[in-house]
Parts: sequence; C-alpha cells; structure tokens
Amino acid sequence: MITRKKAGKILYHVIVCSLGLVMIYPLFWMFMSSFKESNTIFLTAGRLIPEKFVFTNYLNGWKGFAKISFAVFFKNSFLIAVTATLGTVFSSALVAYGLARCRFFGRKILFAAMLVSMMLPAQVLMIPQYLWYQKLGWVGSYKPLILPYCFAIQGFFVYLMINFIDGIPRELDEAAKIDGCSYYSIFSRIIMPLITPALITASIFSFMWRWDDFLSALLYINESAKYPVSLALKLFSDPGSSSDYGAMFAMASLSILPAVIIFICLQKYLVEGISTSGLKG
Repeated sequence: MITRKKAGKILYHVIVCSLGLVMIYPLFWMFMSSFKESNTIFLTAGRLIPEKFVFTNYLNGWKGFAKISFAVFFKNSFLIAVTATLGTVFSSALVAYGLARCRFFGRKILFAAMLVSMMLPAQVLMIPQYLWYQKLGWVGSYKPLILPYCFAIQGFFVYLMINFIDGIPRELDEAAKIDGCSYYSIFSRIIMPLITPALITASIFSFMWRWDDFLSALLYINESAKYPVSLALKLFSDPGSSSDYGAMFAMASLSILPAVIIFICLQKYLVEGISTSGLKG
C-alpha cells in the first residue's frame, strides 16, 4: 500500500512537471531567443540555448522608434494599468458592499443584470462603445482605456467581493451603527480591511488584463507617443521589410516582468482570495 502511494505521488509530480514545462517552454524560448542575433533566431529555432549570447537586442529595442524610447511605452502602460486598476477595485468594492449589505428595491434585478454582463462577450460591445467614445471626443486619448473601468461594473470582481462581504458577520455593522458610523464609515473602516484578499486578487487580475490589453489600445490610441507596451511591440514587425525579432523578443521579455513580479509578491493573497469566501473561522 505504501509503495503504491509513493508510486502515485511520483507519477503525479511527473505529470504536473511535464505539463508545467510544456506551458512555460514558449516563454523560455522567447527569453533565450532575445539573446540571439535576429537573423539566426528562426534558423536555430530548434536550439534553445544560443551559441553566443548577444545583448544588443535589448539596447536596440530600448531605443524604440522615431526617437521614442521604450521607457515612454512602459510609462504609458503603467499609467493605464495602475489608474484603471485603482478605479476598478474601488468601484467594484463599493458596488459589492451596496448589493451585499443594503436592502433596496430592485437589488435582485441589478444583481441578475451584473451576472448577465459577465456572460456578454466583449466583442458585442466593441462597435457601440467606439461610436459612443467617438461622439464624446475620447478617441485618441486614454479616457476609453481608464474611465469605463473606474465607473462601470466589473462583474467578476463584484461577485468575488460579495462572497467575501457575505462572510463578514452583520453584528459588526450593527455595532458600528450603534457607535454612530454611517454606511460609508462602515465600508471604509470595517468592510475594506476585512476583504483585503479579495481586493488584492481583483487588483492582480485587473492590472494584468489592462497591462496586456492590445485590442483596446489599437482601437483608441492613434499616436505613437501614447502607445502602451502591448501595442508598441507590434512596431518591430514590418511585413513590408525586415522585422527585428530579436529586439521584439527582448522587449516582450521585459514587458512580462511587472506581471511576474506582482504575481510572485502577492501570490498568497491571490490563492486566499480565490479559494476562500469571507472570514475564516
């Protein structure tokens, strides 16, 4: 029996490690290819480790295009991702608190509408949103990439936070009301600190989605100086002439560092936010 258990554990770890290697191999190949000369990347695609490590790809890629360095693109991405994430998390927490704690007419209808919005493909809204933002004069600015996420409901985050808030004893709210706290004071002093795992989980997902958002930037940004990293990377590929794949892979490798660092630093909160709902007993 003990031998079977050990064999099962070994088989389990072998399968998991194999699947993990398959998933991480493309990223590792991209990272190692960033140290190859551009004209030899696809000629030696089957060779993972380059014969000679070349660091000029990072220097050439960081120079950017038309006197616009990649530092500008990174700054633009951080501006969009951080601002949209802060607005998304705060507005989602506020809506979740209202749906979970406040009793008002139409609450169930709004909750059902929120769930329906989670099932609606984003492509369905693409054309109406573009026409709307165009009439508002937002096209060509960061407003379509930031403001809708600050004031529109993000169903997944709201649903996540509602589950956490439902696990908080209502006696805490009642005790705070006796002490003279308003709904806003209860939200800021009691609810927000107790749903920290959910807030961090939503922040991680929101930052990664906004950081990697290519389609929205392609639709609404029309100036190279305003490009985020996700959109600037495509400038290395020119179908009409030669493409600098070495510089592209180098900058792509740098572009995933913020998401990786955030995930590593906040991993325990992410796991807790997904696997638990509310307070632990």
